[in-house]
Amino acid sequence: MRVEVAYARPDKQQILEVAVPEGTTALEAVKASGIVDVFPEINPDDIDMGIFGKVIKKPDSHALNEGDRVELYRPLIIDPKQARLNRAKKKA
Repeated sequence: MRVEVAYARPDKQQILEVAVPEGTTALEAVKASGIVDVFPEINPDDIDMGIFGKVIKKPDSHALNEGDRVELYRPLIIDPKQARLNRAKKKA
């Protein structure tokens, strides 16, 4: 089956398609995709992942379906609530 693995930085984005056997987990697909070769800063065992925008808690046991897109998430620089508060203070 075919799945995609996606990662994005502000300066570069990449979606890699990978053929994997049925029953492959999200973590296995990320490792098989070679995305770490494109973005060496990624640690597949420690990065947050999701499928089409929905976070998966256990990527090492989440089996994928045909056509799924595994998304790798960068850590937030600032909490969204704090960013909103900072913008409101700046406008006042």
